[in-house]
Amino acid sequence: MRLDFSFIGTAFLSLIQAIPNTLYITVVSVAVGFLIGTAVALIRTYRVPVLHPIAAGYVMFIRGTPMLMHLLLIYFGLPLLIDGAADALGFGFSSANIPLIGFAYISFSITAGAYMSEVVRAGITAVNRGQIEAAYSIGMTTVQALRRIVMPQALAVSLPNLSNNLIGMLHGSTLAFTVSVVEINAQAQIVAATNWKFLEAYIAAAILFWGMTVLIERGTGLLERRINNYNRGGVA
Repeated sequence: MRLDFSFIGTAFLSLIQAIPNTLYITVVSVAVGFLIGTAVALIRTYRVPVLHPIAAGYVMFIRGTPMLMHLLLIYFGLPLLIDGAADALGFGFSSANIPLIGFAYISFSITAGAYMSEVVRAGITAVNRGQIEAAYSIGMTTVQALRRIVMPQALAVSLPNLSNNLIGMLHGSTLAFTVSVVEINAQAQIVAATNWKFLEAYIAAAILFWGMTVLIERGTGLLERRINNYNRGGVA
């Protein structure tokens, strides 16, 4: 068997059309997951009654089970809940109205939320407690102290790990093909199925993922340097 370099180029051009779905899944799951993770981190940091054990259980379960398992649980379990509620309440909406990529959005957002909550929580605890007490001493509320003092510093500290989570979700988006969402990995299989040149197709997919990963690393590196310059009082 010989490697067909020309087909790698052909496959690469075909895979480009699957980039939007991969980026949609990555961006949506990371954005929603960050909101979920921030809320969970604050609940666990301040030990909010009732919600604290629920948040801790959520993080423990999600981090203790595979990402593919979350997707399959949502894909097979959510329609039962939606259709059951629709029948009970007389709604016309059903799980059939949800696009397949919607299940990936929901599942991966839940997954990202658990992992990002630990990153954000570590960033919050890294902020010197004395700064929070100083904020209280000048009359700031907890919300104001979080918004003006804690969260900006916590996000700066957490940026490298948030970048790792973003890259992890980009690579994890390949699991969406199990629920028939055509992203880069699925497109590679479709292209290769025409002539069984799977190795060439996967090489093209690997190059594409590597390129996007490098862009993320360069972008977050630039952002981190700007934040560090700002924190040191330099020109951002």
